[in-house]
Amino acid sequence: MSYSTPVRDIRHALKHMAGFDALSATGAYEDLSDELVEAILEEMGRYCDQVLAPLNWDSDQHGARLEDRAVTTTPGFREAYQQYVEGGWNALAFPEGAGGQGLPGTLAVVLIDALNAACMSFAIGTSLTTGAAKAVKAVGTEAQKRLFLEKIVTGEWSGTMNLTEPQAGSSLADIKTKAEPAGDGRYKISGQKIYITYGEHDLCENIVHLVLARLPDAPAGTGGISMFLVPKFHVNDDGSLGERNDVYCVGLEHKLGLHGSPTSVMAFGESGECYGTLLGEENRGLRNMFIMMNSARLDVGTQGVGIAERSFQQALAFAQERRQGRAPGVRDGAQIPIYEHPDVRRMLFTMKSLTAAARGICYANAVAYDLARTAPDETARREAAALEGLLTPISKAWSTDRANEITSIGVQVHGGMGYVEETGAAQHMRDARIAAIYEGTNGIQAMDLVGRKLQGDGGEAARRFIDDVAAGALEAKAADDSGVAYAGQCLEAAAAALADSTEWLLARAAEDQEDVLAGAAPYLRQFGNVAGGYYLLRGVLSAAEAGVRESELEAHKQVLSFYADTTLAESEALSRAVKAGKEAVRRLDPELLTA
Repeated sequence: MSYSTPVRDIRHALKHMAGFDALSATGAYEDLSDELVEAILEEMGRYCDQVLAPLNWDSDQHGARLEDRAVTTTPGFREAYQQYVEGGWNALAFPEGAGGQGLPGTLAVVLIDALNAACMSFAIGTSLTTGAAKAVKAVGTEAQKRLFLEKIVTGEWSGTMNLTEPQAGSSLADIKTKAEPAGDGRYKISGQKIYITYGEHDLCENIVHLVLARLPDAPAGTGGISMFLVPKFHVNDDGSLGERNDVYCVGLEHKLGLHGSPTSVMAFGESGECYGTLLGEENRGLRNMFIMMNSARLDVGTQGVGIAERSFQQALAFAQERRQGRAPGVRDGAQIPIYEHPDVRRMLFTMKSLTAAARGICYANAVAYDLARTAPDETARREAAALEGLLTPISKAWSTDRANEITSIGVQVHGGMGYVEETGAAQHMRDARIAAIYEGTNGIQAMDLVGRKLQGDGGEAARRFIDDVAAGALEAKAADDSGVAYAGQCLEAAAAALADSTEWLLARAAEDQEDVLAGAAPYLRQFGNVAGGYYLLRGVLSAAEAGVRESELEAHKQVLSFYADTTLAESEALSRAVKAGKEAVRRLDPELLTA
């Protein structure tokens, strides 16, 4: 179950697939250099390989425990977290004035990739902390920033996001947690939240909860939700910790996977003494919480990349060691490694190509995020923002759907031994499963794609992206390398199918939104397939132009070729599923389903 951070593949995805060099050209990052990035990648790899990866199995077998309202995490987590904070990893992409290092957010996404491959149960908590820091930085008062921001940025204190309640999952309009003005600028918070990642733990001395709640005069629906900053320990004016707040973990969820991550049931104000402060404006809490949620969706997509990478590496190592059967036409002699069997190689190539494609999509999304905020001219910022918006639901949903497929294939490669927990293959599949559910289910991501993202600008961003894909395919078709030229042909056909689906959805949007929603999930899959092929192809073309050594380039060509023959071929067929419309999912009488 050894793991090694794929620094070479990460470097390739950054530079050649996602266009990371464009960030240096903005002039927004004075100290950014190839040497600095290389040093970060190497040190990141050492931390993940030597400190976190050895904890992954134990986190599954010896998960978080709750006793007397206190949570004890997996042995080794506390020490690993202290190293994480001391290494400055949490502060990587925050401004220096807030205690950060002033580097691009893309590098923080790369870190999420590596951390989640090493130990997803550990890594998930760090993403919530960076999300909380972004929210406080964006809408916090000067007093809140002075007391809390730097501590959260550095990771010295952790952060949480408290949305879900027993009766209100994705339907946040139904939340019931209350916030009553206390008369001194604070609010009394009362209610219960569920599924709170790292809501209670022993990794650091304070936890800053961002909580959605309703004021007494709040209007109904999502327009009546406010956000509050509720610390585990109150903070004195001099920054020291004060008394314990009336917020406690009253239960831990028993989950399919991520056993090392304490998913908490949080009770606010059981004794009537839970106090918090308003974060942002009244009744704009959901809008402000989306500061966390939008970045969290890219983070979750990248979690999918990380766990898929871990599963692939283990499956590849097993396939090279495990001997079973003989070569075709050979009856006698020694058994061969199962890697030599075509079907096993097909499974491994599937895992590798989908992981590489998902990494390219997520990293390109991250670069677009940075360019939307740092590009020197308004047009470039606007186009980058449109691409960021378009890619976010694809990063989240496509990457995590594929992670579920990849980790399942990883079990299959192990055969019967994959079904046995001791091999660790099943842990990856169990851990990956949640990523398609939280931070907005993948069905919600598909609805977002065909709704706000596609219809919001009349298809402008989608058409621009498809045009870029077609231009890349045309360039590849003219390549001297026959394999690259063939991949260009496959991408061209897939892009044409995506364009056809896009225009059909836009036309149907004016007539029947139910037709559009019925085709949302296959459309997102089709879009992700094409985007993945585009970034794989871009990676090969850019690396060839840069003179990357032939052995490394050949590996990327092989991945691209396999993806073209399989995943891009699927893209063409998906147009039929997109255009099947509401009749394909027409309501059935439940009695007919059980007859």
